[in-house]
Amino acid sequence: MRSQTYGDYLALDELLSLQRTRSDGPEHDEMLFIVIHQVYELWFKQVLHELDYLREQLDAGSAPRALATLNRVLTILKTLVGQIDILETMTPLDFLSFRDRLESASGFESYQFREFEFALGLKKAAVVDRFPAGSAGHENLARRLHEPSVWLQFLRYLAARGLDVPAAALERDVTLATEADEGVQKLLISMYRDHMALMQLCERLVDLDEGLQEWRYRHVKMVERTIGRKPGTGGSAGTSRWCSARSVPSRARGVRKAPSTSRPRCSRQSFLISGRFAPRSDPRGFDDFVVRVSCPDRRRPWR
Repeated sequence: MRSQTYGDYLALDELLSLQRTRSDGPEHDEMLFIVIHQVYELWFKQVLHELDYLREQLDAGSAPRALATLNRVLTILKTLVGQIDILETMTPLDFLSFRDRLESASGFESYQFREFEFALGLKKAAVVDRFPAGSAGHENLARRLHEPSVWLQFLRYLAARGLDVPAAALERDVTLATEADEGVQKLLISMYRDHMALMQLCERLVDLDEGLQEWRYRHVKMVERTIGRKPGTGGSAGTSRWCSARSVPSRARGVRKAPSTSRPRCSRQSFLISGRFAPRSDPRGFDDFVVRVSCPDRRRPWR
């Protein structure tokens, strides 16, 4: 009997046969696009595995294992963000060379990412029905819709430690999205003052929220860099969904907005400035040059 090999254990032959390009040629960067997104799905699978374990450890009252699991999830999120750096080595022309082969396929169809959102408390019953009945996406999301979120399990953990968690927060319908609760907010403030050990768990959950926001932001900026304001392949509004479409008043003579940009709610805005307005202290000649302006307050859109 032949002993098991590395390739057998990891099913490498099957795994490495799944990168199936669709473009003619095929286009060189299509392989990168497929590999990156398949790896994303594998990491989503691992994150869901860890979040299920996290809920189990909170239910069992094991703070050390819960903290270790949260730290692992945070490390995975950093890896997800890092993969965007690799995608950004692909130019807009490289992507457009095979984009049509995606047809209507879109990242919005990643049911594992929707599971990730459900597990953290961002639940919408309508999302379940976007996937065909009987499909893995539909069944997995329907199951997670009726499971307690990580946040609810954390509140139950606090209640089991003797903290006065509002009953309404503990008994709320688990199929609904998490909402702000003034009683829970007051509890968290007192907990930060008087329960240092519990505060560590809270801090890791804040880090988890921040890590997911960072991934969303970097992903949006990568899409903006690649396709600008074009609609997404799945019919979405693309980055226009995340950015304000207001035009920028150009009161200064010779200033016009850079092509394919609009003023975002966050990050920077680019302007093309006529060469005759270039700084006179610079001896080089100019045609047009770019100025980038940062929004001083991310919470308030530019006007």
